Amino acid sequence: MMTFVKYAVRVNKLFKDILNYWGKYLSSPESTYVLTDDPRSGWFGTDAMEAMPNFVKEFECDPKKPHYGYKSWDDFFVRKYRPGIRPVEAPDDDYVIANACESAPFKLAREVCKRDWFWIKNQQYSLDHMLNNHDLAAKFYGGTVYQAFLSATSYHRWHSPVSGLILKTEVVDGSYYSQTYNIQTDAASPNESQAYLCQVAARGIIYILADNPDIGLMVFVSIGMSEVSTNEITVKTGDHVKKGDELGMFHFGGSTHCLVFQPHVHVDFDLRGQTPGTDEKLFNIPVRSKIAVVKKPKGGK
Repeated sequence: MMTFVKYAVRVNKLFKDILNYWGKYLSSPESTYVLTDDPRSGWFGTDAMEAMPNFVKEFECDPKKPHYGYKSWDDFFVRKYRPGIRPVEAPDDDYVIANACESAPFKLAREVCKRDWFWIKNQQYSLDHMLNNHDLAAKFYGGTVYQAFLSATSYHRWHSPVSGLILKTEVVDGSYYSQTYNIQTDAASPNESQAYLCQVAARGIIYILADNPDIGLMVFVSIGMSEVSTNEITVKTGDHVKKGDELGMFHFGGSTHCLVFQPHVHVDFDLRGQTPGTDEKLFNIPVRSKIAVVKKPKGGK
C-alpha cells in the first residue's frame, strides 16, 4: 500500500510540474494567438461569444486593441467586470450573504460530519479533510456547506461573502484529474465528483471572522478541478474586507468553491428556484448578489 501511495505522490508531483510549465505559457504573450475574432477558433469569435454574450459591455477590455487589450490568455481568463456590472446586494445588511463566485449551485448539505466517506458515490463532505485537518475545523462540525460550480467561460475571481477579518489563509496542494472511482459517466471532467474534490484537489482556504456575531467564523474554500492547480489568494491574515471585496482568483480552467458555516448559523439559501446538481440547465447566480440570509436568533434585534 505504501509503495502505491509513494508512486501516486510522485506521479502527482510530475503532473504539477507539467501543469505549472503550461501555466507559464498561458501567462505569456505567446498565448494570445487564440484571442482573436476567428468565428470558430477565436475566443472573440462567433462560437465563443454565444457562450459569453454582452462580453464587451460587461468586461474590462478594448476591442480596438490587439487581443482586446489582454496581454496573455490568462490575463483574459481572470478578466474583471466593468465597474457597476456586479454591485454588492444589500451592502450594509450583515445578515445577507453575498455570492462569492459567478457560479451555478452544485450541492447544499447540512449537519456535515467531522469525517465521512467522501469517496463513495454520494460524496459526503468530510470537514477535517476539506479543511486540511486544521484545528479550526472542529468549529464547523455539524455545520452547513454550500458548493457551486464555475464553468470555463465564467468570471473567475472570488469575492467575500461577508464583511469581516481575514483570520487565516492556506493553500493546499492536491490531486489532478481525480474523480470518485464509481462514477463512470464523467469522462470530460470531474463535474460529478465536485464534492469529492473538496477533500483531495488543490484548494485555497480562507477563514473569515464576520463582523456579524450571529455568523462568527466562516470559511471560503476554492477548489481547482482537473488541471487547475492555481488558487491565488489576494488577501492576507489581518486584512479587514467588506462584503464583495476580492479574495482571490482561479487561473487556467473551470473550478468549484464552497462556503462553510458553523452549526449555530441558520442560513436560508436563495438559489433562484434551482435544485443543486450538474444539470446543464442550471444557470449562474451573479457574483456579489444575495445567495443567502442568516436568520436572526430569537430575541435578536
